[in-house]
Amino acid sequence: MEGKGNGIANFVEGAQPYIAMISLQFGYAGMNIITKVALNRGMSHYVLVTYRQTFATVALAPFAFFLERKVRPKITFPLFMQILLLGLLGPVIDQNFYYAGLKLTSPTFSCAMSNMLPAMTFILALLCRMEKLEMKKVKCQAKVVGTMVTVGGAILMTLYKGNVISFFWSHHYLHSSASMESTYQDWVKGSILLLFANLAWASFFIFQAMTLKKYTAHLSLTTLVCFLGTLQSMAVTFVMENNKSSVWTIGWDMNLLAAVYAGIVSSSIAYYVQGMIMQKRGPVFVTAFTPMIMIIVAIMGSFMLAEKIYIGRVVGGVLMVVGLYSVLWGKYRDYKDQKEAVLEEAAIVEPVKLIICEAKVGKKLATVVEEEEEEEEEKPTSSSLNDIEMQRNDTTSIVGISVSILPSPPPPIIVIAMQKAPPKA
Repeated sequence: MEGKGNGIANFVEGAQPYIAMISLQFGYAGMNIITKVALNRGMSHYVLVTYRQTFATVALAPFAFFLERKVRPKITFPLFMQILLLGLLGPVIDQNFYYAGLKLTSPTFSCAMSNMLPAMTFILALLCRMEKLEMKKVKCQAKVVGTMVTVGGAILMTLYKGNVISFFWSHHYLHSSASMESTYQDWVKGSILLLFANLAWASFFIFQAMTLKKYTAHLSLTTLVCFLGTLQSMAVTFVMENNKSSVWTIGWDMNLLAAVYAGIVSSSIAYYVQGMIMQKRGPVFVTAFTPMIMIIVAIMGSFMLAEKIYIGRVVGGVLMVVGLYSVLWGKYRDYKDQKEAVLEEAAIVEPVKLIICEAKVGKKLATVVEEEEEEEEEKPTSSSLNDIEMQRNDTTSIVGISVSILPSPPPPIIVIAMQKAPPKA
């Protein structure tokens, strides 16, 4: 019974990362559906981004303050400018472009376009010389081919629709939802906006990796990015909405739910879960679940929003998923090779350190032994001291009788001091 209980416990422990990541994909899918509803009801995406970052900052700040109070480094002016740039790339540019593209297209299409993120990050890493292009290696070929396939799938999804795929639950509203369908021009504009959103998000990852080398408190950095993003989003909203006070009005409706849900679930809880899983399983495991969002959103959008699913976009989405996993496989090989290199270096360095330590310890022991031998040679034993004292007494008595005739003999201690100590057993 005990072995059976341990087996169940091990199974539950091993399944926790999978359950957490699948639940997180449902959370992201819900964010896309709720946000699409709020945007269709007329909510400004500038205001939505501002409220989202506000709720994210409020949710993250207490944890960052208490958990990283002792490890938080000081902020210099260049470091502050880097964090300010991160707040501009992530919360402001990426989320505003993403929500604008989501409003013009559909949740399924927006989620599918997000699969381009690893490929675009790889391209930017090449331009920034953070990645090396070694075409002779299979892993590099996989990343290049995966990037090309991902871009081809995105182009196919944008330019080709094909026939509508009907589901058994969508027959009763296929004709009634014609007015909700976006035009072809909207799809092209939305695709361009989503492309720029992915570009901004990929740039955010590149600059975040550079900033974390100087500012190691990850949670505090995220809180600062959300806070500075809130201030910048507020300024952008005032400019783009012509200082209209009515756009900031929010009640107990879908607009408030979209802002709170996106801020707490998609920014706060998602960050914590991803960070926890990434420490245990690595970044490739986290990103491997990304295509699930597209599948979940496609089903939920077709059921709740009467969204039409086209064959061309399904084929393009499949190509993007194939390209995504090709890029992820190449990144996994990089991660594995780096880990093996570190282990090999440790295997070489540790014996050398051990030999050096043994040599130092042996040298110290030899020095101690020599010192002990010298002390034993110089220090007479107790029995020898007694004999010397007796001889001194005898000599004194002889000298007392004929002190004027006999010269005083040499002290016996000189003879004894010349004798070597017996070797140790």
